[in-house]
Amino acid sequence: MSDETTPAADAAEQTPAAPVTPMLRVVRGDLSPEELAALVAVVAARNAAAANAAAGAKPAPRSEWGHPVRAHRTPHRVGPDAWRRSAWA
Repeated sequence: MSDETTPAADAAEQTPAAPVTPMLRVVRGDLSPEELAALVAVVAARNAAAANAAAGAKPAPRSEWGHPVRAHRTPHRVGPDAWRRSAWA
């Protein structure tokens, strides 16, 4: 084994890294880490929602299992033997 480096590795070490510009900057106030995390979460959720809307993604279909309409029942019928038919209505 030799300690020689490849030309690609030498070039990677010599090129300066591009300056990174912040995506979000707090201009006023002194935020706690929790407040900053909440702010970042809200901005990320909003950007994700905008990206999904732009891509035309449809939201997942809603489960009908807990839908309030399922709580409605048919009214009890009045008449002879109504108590017996109420279980089958």
